[in-house]
Amino acid sequence: MKLLFLFGNSSVGKMTVGQELMKITELRLFHNHMTIEPVIEIFGYFKGDTTQKLREVIFEDFAASNNYGMIFTYMMAFDWQSEWDYLAHVTEIFKKNNAEIYYAELVAPQEVRLQRNATENRLMHKPSKRDIEVSNQRLIMDDTKARCVSNDGEIAFENYIKIDNTDLPPDTVAHMIKQRFSL
Repeated sequence: MKLLFLFGNSSVGKMTVGQELMKITELRLFHNHMTIEPVIEIFGYFKGDTTQKLREVIFEDFAASNNYGMIFTYMMAFDWQSEWDYLAHVTEIFKKNNAEIYYAELVAPQEVRLQRNATENRLMHKPSKRDIEVSNQRLIMDDTKARCVSNDGEIAFENYIKIDNTDLPPDTVAHMIKQRFSL
């Protein structure tokens, strides 16, 4: 079993790179909006505790399965201890099942991410982002609320790679991750 955390700022390309990585490996993609969107659809608003409960069930069941592994996309706030605690919690779920854990961080400047925020693929898979003006405002606000790019040397995990994907197509980034971790 393998778990790849694919983290980075909003609209950096986590889901799209994850989709490409799934095509070239046996990893399954669990992008964060796979739980966010149904909860919004049912409740009419974002409900974080319900989203977390759904993720917990999926992590537990997947980690205990015979699947090759999972890609989990996550927008991590590196300056919040609660985010590090959550990362450790999910890691522990998979390590109980002898999983190998990998970490890939994507980075790109805000102006690039604002362009990506309106791509057809993103809007197809993330209905809550379809009001582009509101979504752009949320992206800009999120950039002021938390630091979602790691500082140099901050991440000391053995199986870690940081990729500036500003000018790289998603399939190239996926191949870089696959090669780095021999997935």
